[in-house]
Amino acid sequence: MEGPLAVFEVRLIEHLRSVGYAPETVIRKLRVVGKLSRFLSGTGRSVGDLTHATIGAFAAEVGLPPSDRVTATTLVWLTEFLVESGELAPAGVAADADDFLSRYLRYLAVERGLEHKTVTTYARVAQRFLGEHPESDLSALTPAAVSRYVTRECQRLDSVRAAERLVTGLRSLLTFALLDGVITVPLSAVVLSVARWGGAALPRGIAPAQLSAMLATCDRTQAKGKRDYAIMVLLSRLGLRAAEVAVLRLDDIDWRAGEITVRGKGRTEERLPLPSDIGAAVADYLRHARPSCSDLREVFIRLVAPRRGLAPQGVSEVVRTASEQAGVGSFGAHRLRHTAGTEMLRAGAPLTEVAQVLRHRREATTAIYAKVDHLALRELAMPWPGATR
Repeated sequence: MEGPLAVFEVRLIEHLRSVGYAPETVIRKLRVVGKLSRFLSGTGRSVGDLTHATIGAFAAEVGLPPSDRVTATTLVWLTEFLVESGELAPAGVAADADDFLSRYLRYLAVERGLEHKTVTTYARVAQRFLGEHPESDLSALTPAAVSRYVTRECQRLDSVRAAERLVTGLRSLLTFALLDGVITVPLSAVVLSVARWGGAALPRGIAPAQLSAMLATCDRTQAKGKRDYAIMVLLSRLGLRAAEVAVLRLDDIDWRAGEITVRGKGRTEERLPLPSDIGAAVADYLRHARPSCSDLREVFIRLVAPRRGLAPQGVSEVVRTASEQAGVGSFGAHRLRHTAGTEMLRAGAPLTEVAQVLRHRREATTAIYAKVDHLALRELAMPWPGATR
């Protein structure tokens, strides 16, 4: 290997082997990295210049066979390796970047401590807005211009949730612009909240028979079946969120005390009891199905290379696949969280206990489950006028 990436050759081989790639795959990936390294050298670029645009230029100039087609996505393993090695700054939060968007993303990640997923969502809103109103024009931005932008963008969106993401992200961007001195008027106040009836939605749980059908789709003689079964039991019995399952670590399970530490929203940590049947499902996966990755502490690991912890999207995909195979619809992990809440209520648990298990911060969040307690609501129903009973 030649060029600026040549110094990483041995470490790259070790890295690719450690995350489970087969020898022939390691060779093929290193062949691509070698060509990329020569491209960087030939165009006067260094490792620090490895951006999406650079990868695009490389892919357009260098002919590769179909199996080695290069995009920013197919080379994400390389950029992640270089970021972890300290050779490449994380995208959008480069320490030496001085443009407005980079300062904003660094503010979100460092000063506000937001999760990567949230920063990414805010970044999309900011990039779209700044595409029409670049930093050089922000000082002349008027409330009317902001209102027109919000009205137009909301009209093209297909859901209330998408509109909420838009206004929340834009309000955050304009708040930072004021703090950063780019604007002098608090324009965030112009971005009104999206109208939504509080508590109008019903928790959408599934029936016990449907849950049993989903669990039955897991072939527990296979590694994937053991993993997926343990995931769905955690979601449906303890009401965990997909992100909470994804970040669950081996150290979070206290087997002697029969407890599990859940890292929830807002970087909170709470301990929940670990019932024996849930513990048995998780232990079965850990003992007989989890890939042997000594450097990974996440409980649930991808079964194919690259070996890494399962992402929240992967957790939801486990549920979606099982729901479709069981013929009960097509939905993600949050439906099983609603199932846990409704089943606890059906079993006679008071709303305070449901709130404690689901770790709700506000009573109003748990109150929506009262609407599915039909037996309790029947006592409040007024008799129909003219009815005999």
